[in-house]
Amino acid sequence: MTSAFVLGVLAGLSVAMPVGPVGVLLLRTGLVDGARVAVGAACGIATVDLAYAVLAVAVGAPVSRVLGAHASVVRWVSAGVLVAVGVVGVVSAARASRDPAPTGTVAPSAPRAYLRFVGLTAVNPLTAITFTTIAVGLAAQVGGAGSVSAFVVGVGLASLAWQLVLAVSSGALGLRVPPQARRWVSMVGAGVVVLAGVALVV
Repeated sequence: MTSAFVLGVLAGLSVAMPVGPVGVLLLRTGLVDGARVAVGAACGIATVDLAYAVLAVAVGAPVSRVLGAHASVVRWVSAGVLVAVGVVGVVSAARASRDPAPTGTVAPSAPRAYLRFVGLTAVNPLTAITFTTIAVGLAAQVGGAGSVSAFVVGVGLASLAWQLVLAVSSGALGLRVPPQARRWVSMVGAGVVVLAGVALVV
């Protein structure tokens, strides 16, 4: 079980540590909205990684084949979602720079961030591709109910630990950044997500 847990930790870190579009959005959330909201976002990311781990040990090979056969569809859907999220972020940041306290806006919260990042991570191609290569390969070395459970727990804990490091550190940094600078950071981060979405299909 110990070796299965270590394999799970390695799989979780292999998915979590590369900072892609979702990672950029998490850092942006911490800088702009604070650590509390970013922690909710981090938990959302780790939840999806945990779900992917369950898929990897349950039906890893078939999922890998399906994703491979429909790679272009996954890429286009993911690109569309990333561009849409990025454009909304850019527009929101631009409005905030003109009116720092607009009326009728919904305040950021940890539960909303959790749900938003569950959706974003689920359609993130980097997560799917990594799990269909590294994680599925590692999961194939796991046998027995106890070892499978240890592998899944290892993935979830490793992913959550890394995402919390990003959330808390960016939240702490955000406290030292002036409000105007945070709005610019928000706009730049959203712009990076738009470019990442475009890059998927170019």
